[in-house]
Amino acid sequence: MIVELTADDFAILLKGFAPRNLRLVPDSAIAPPEVLEMLAGIAAQIGAEFTPSAWMIVEEDEIVGLCSIIRAPEDGEIHIGYGIAPSRERRGYVTRAIAELLEWARKRVTHISADTGVENIASQRVLARNGFIRTGERIDPEDGSVICWQASID
Repeated sequence: MIVELTADDFAILLKGFAPRNLRLVPDSAIAPPEVLEMLAGIAAQIGAEFTPSAWMIVEEDEIVGLCSIIRAPEDGEIHIGYGIAPSRERRGYVTRAIAELLEWARKRVTHISADTGVENIASQRVLARNGFIRTGERIDPEDGSVICWQASID
């Protein structure tokens, strides 16, 4: 399930705790502190125009990952990113979270885009299972070669 991630939640996560009576994954981090800080900044910036802009991926009261809008909405499209604690990979959590995000988006936008690493087969499968179509490739300054994906919401 996805649960809206607020500025207060980010602050609590950055202190190493779980917000809202949830639990953190005990054996691996959902994201390194520098990534959490970056996502909190992006969420604050996007949240000034469009909310919510970030979510926790929660399974059985445990925060197993994060999902967020990583680029300001433009022409009815949002661009998302997501990640999961390494110890919680390959359990279907992200596939279900993205499906839920698509349902949320139906009333708000017309398209969702995302990028995956060329070698990140698991992430490519998550998007394909959720109806995303591969639209090309590009070189990202931080991530190198990525595959571009898009899903129509209409």
